Amino acid sequence: MSIEKSGLEKEIGVTQLETADSNVHNEIEEIQAFGKTAKVVQTQDSRFAAVIARHKDAASPWSKSLLRLYPILFVAFMNSAANGFDGNTFGGVSSVREFQKRFGTNVAANNGFLAALYILGNVLGSFVAGPLADIFGRRRGMFIANIVVMIGSAVQAAAMRRRDMIAGRIVLGVGSVMLGPSAQSYTVEISHPAYRGVMMGLYNGCYFIGAIVSTWLEYGIVNDTKGELNWRLPMAVQAAPCIIVLACIFFCPESPRWLMSRGREEEAHAILTKYHGEGDPNHEIVQLEMDEMRDRVNTSGSDKRWYDYRELFNSRGARHRMFLVLCVGFFGQIDLPPTSYYMPLMAQNAGVTSEKQRLLMNALQSPIMTIGTLLGVRFIDIAGRRPMLMGSSSVCSFCVLMLVICSALQNHHHALGLVGISFVYVFLFAFAFVWTPCQALYPAEVLAYNARAKGLAMSGLWLNIVSFINTYAAPVGMTNGGWKFYILYLCVDVLGIVFIYLFFVETKGRSLEEIDDIFADPHPVKASLRKQKVVVAVEQ
Repeated sequence: MSIEKSGLEKEIGVTQLETADSNVHNEIEEIQAFGKTAKVVQTQDSRFAAVIARHKDAASPWSKSLLRLYPILFVAFMNSAANGFDGNTFGGVSSVREFQKRFGTNVAANNGFLAALYILGNVLGSFVAGPLADIFGRRRGMFIANIVVMIGSAVQAAAMRRRDMIAGRIVLGVGSVMLGPSAQSYTVEISHPAYRGVMMGLYNGCYFIGAIVSTWLEYGIVNDTKGELNWRLPMAVQAAPCIIVLACIFFCPESPRWLMSRGREEEAHAILTKYHGEGDPNHEIVQLEMDEMRDRVNTSGSDKRWYDYRELFNSRGARHRMFLVLCVGFFGQIDLPPTSYYMPLMAQNAGVTSEKQRLLMNALQSPIMTIGTLLGVRFIDIAGRRPMLMGSSSVCSFCVLMLVICSALQNHHHALGLVGISFVYVFLFAFAFVWTPCQALYPAEVLAYNARAKGLAMSGLWLNIVSFINTYAAPVGMTNGGWKFYILYLCVDVLGIVFIYLFFVETKGRSLEEIDDIFADPHPVKASLRKQKVVVAVEQ
């Protein structure tokens, strides 16, 4: 019996076994009868993982199917870039003197009021976003959401009176939260299952495109333009990603799972054949996905009823799913003070007196997190979600511990303040390496199809609630508690590691429908960690 090792184990994240049971032994003999070398590999306990192990070429990132899919996913990614603009533009323009003069925001309370209106819009939009994606489809959901964002951006950019800006902030908030359920559902549902983690990671990473362009545009024009262009232009540029989506989205295919839910099976099959099956309608990957969608996607499910949110909580498995979604939102937000707002204050507390140096330290955040995200996305599908999340949270906990120690001792050793800030950058890199991809990926994976869009909308609502609390509590805590306030974040980070170990299921190497099987098991975490032996053939 010839069992040979090749690079496949490394590529798909599996390891060779030394022994095989009787069934595997028979499969090896059958393969060898055709003059091929047999190889036993260990994969996640799923049909999809076994299929991928047998079809190396179809899972190649350079296959024709995936090369056709990349431009389509890029269009979806622009929704995340639009959110990056929306979430970062106001913070910069609100400090511009001409903006403050026109809208009277030189008083902190007035500025906070306008900033909070965006969150109010998010809350209102959360109840529309899920039904929009379910009823009209993922493509039309993105189209409508981007129109709303463009209207909000235009109203803000053209605002002459305070009430105009109030209206623009609310409309923009509604539109921005509507982007997520449609775009995230679309990305996770149309991505090739072998690269779902990579694609969803890149989706969330594109947030930094908007953040970086917005931040540096404001920095570049603030002193080089006359009149009010230095705040109106950034407000208008927010609409740039929306234009790309509106121009291209109807050249993209609809989500095959949404089509199946509407009884349009032939269209779904054709899309999977083109983008997952190398043009072969009988390809094993295509057939597996079609079989699973027939079994799991309900043509009369609650996604057809805009008011019905019961599938988020009506079973033990559904409650476990929503618990995980809420955990990702909580531990992904309450891990450190929101540095995008308060890095200058943290630097000041660490002894940095130069305003220019504090602004530079603030501007470095997005590039560092972008690099971390781009480097981390590939490992999500190799190492798996659980170990990556626990590893990232462990590094983050260590960094917060060092920040606490350095901040506590900096009065006696002034240089330690800067050492503590350096650990903040390590924290940001480690966080972006794993948590940034998983914040979009994991909730979209664990939610069942009929609950996905509404669940992601509720996730957006929860994120805004947690972010709002952290944003407004952090400056008070840092001002009054100093370094002691960071201990709260250290406790949350450590608690996050425990929760990930106890409750988070592993979704690597499974189709979306196979993830449903995990939550149907009495012990979901154990079920998600089971392995299986797969025999694959290698040409001699």
